Amino acid sequence: MIRILIFVVVVFALAAGFAWLADRPGDMLITFNGYQYQVSLMVAAVAVVAVVAAVMIIWWLVKSLWNSPYTISRYFRVRRRDRGYQALSTGMIAAGAGDGALARKKTKEAAKLIRSDQEPLIHLLEAQASLLEGDHEGAREKFESMLDDPEMRLLGLRGLYLEAERLGDRNAARHYAGRAAVMAPQLAWAAESTLEHLTERGDWDGALKLVEAQKSTRQIERDAANRRRAVLLTAKAHALIDSDPNAAKAAAVEANRLRPDFAPAAVIAAKALFRQNDVRKGSKILETAWKAEPHPEIAELYTHARPGDAVLDRLNRAKKLQELKKNHAESSLTVARAAFDAQDYKTARREAEAAIRMDRREGAYLLLADIEEAETGDQGKVRQLLSKAVRAPRDPAWVTDGVISEHWAPVSPVTGKLDAFEWRAPMERLGQLIDSHEDVRDVSAPAIAAPLAAESAPEVVDHATVPSAETVGQPQSADRDHVTPVTAAAFAAVPSDAEAVEPAEELARLPDDPGVDPDDEAEKSPRRFRLF
Repeated sequence: MIRILIFVVVVFALAAGFAWLADRPGDMLITFNGYQYQVSLMVAAVAVVAVVAAVMIIWWLVKSLWNSPYTISRYFRVRRRDRGYQALSTGMIAAGAGDGALARKKTKEAAKLIRSDQEPLIHLLEAQASLLEGDHEGAREKFESMLDDPEMRLLGLRGLYLEAERLGDRNAARHYAGRAAVMAPQLAWAAESTLEHLTERGDWDGALKLVEAQKSTRQIERDAANRRRAVLLTAKAHALIDSDPNAAKAAAVEANRLRPDFAPAAVIAAKALFRQNDVRKGSKILETAWKAEPHPEIAELYTHARPGDAVLDRLNRAKKLQELKKNHAESSLTVARAAFDAQDYKTARREAEAAIRMDRREGAYLLLADIEEAETGDQGKVRQLLSKAVRAPRDPAWVTDGVISEHWAPVSPVTGKLDAFEWRAPMERLGQLIDSHEDVRDVSAPAIAAPLAAESAPEVVDHATVPSAETVGQPQSADRDHVTPVTAAAFAAVPSDAEAVEPAEELARLPDDPGVDPDDEAEKSPRRFRLF
């Protein structure tokens, strides 16, 4: 578009110039070699323009003839390169589709048409073809040769990393990932592998630097980076709490600042402050974390903040936590445990039962069993509460990758993943799954035959079910649990000299057995199958 405008402007300027000369007639006199040439000004201008145009045309022709060999060779070179790129494209598609034979064929074709030093993708296609053919050694050699080329170095490290992962050599994989992370921290695969390696070694400072590099390159969001920093600082504080209390306190306080609702960070920060006799600030941190999400470790550390406190003082501190988070099962359990330690069994029982009403769990029933044993010593009720505890949902714990831990850890012991532990209830046990609230229609309790009594009236049944005279008195070996209906024909078939059957005596109840809880008996349905 710009060239067209320039051309129009030039033509317009020439036209305007010739028009201006036409309006102003004049002559031009040229003396050359003793001769005088007189022409009009318009003719002179046209002659000058014609000479300039002729010179330009002649120059273009001479230049074209001079550059014709290069032009022709360039034409064939471009055509050859286009064919090479077409073969390279077809080979990459074949490698992605898993066609090793076609990928190898197109690799050779592309290598003939394009120089490998001009197109690095040929090396990648050759390595991919080797992998598809099962030649992993050749592929590794190709990836190693890429390390010498700055443009292909990251690609070679990626290929060597994947090969080391395939062989299960984690040390080699982390070595290649570490080299890639130094060159390009924005690479997710390199940064994650290096981060796992640093956390496994306990190099928390190196892991923090890597997270900062990820944050600066905007590989991860700000909230995710702050979360990782909080986890790493908490782990660092745990590692330094005994050897360097000041550094541990600084790391823990920073972690708590980044994530005030993170219970492990609040616990380790408060613990470091308590060791330096800063009870007020440590308690404030625990109270803030408790308001966000109650946690038993927070309650345990908060109630025992001052080692010299009496049991009633710890009970008062537990009640203060309950005021901060009312109507929560963990608050009630905290008060119940403190009251149990203070031998205030009435308060402990009331709070434990309140916790069960809010969140039915195993620990609350176990606490009730301890209270019952300490207060009354009724072993029957204790066993009843223990039976409920077995069937109740499990208490929350730190869970990851099938591992259940009582204490938080920064990485998973199975996969090495950072921040893998979650505070949640573990998977239900098999007994809890069987003891579900769904009706089990295909399972019925076996019927028990009652002893014959003279006062019992015969049951009226369909005549199709009345046994014949030949079958009465014969043993039912096929199904021992089958009960034959009592009918008039059955009474008639009983021999006169048959011995009377005495009614079974009622099983005596143990003196400490409280029997079935009325609440449980009301909840049970005869059509449900219960494990306990």
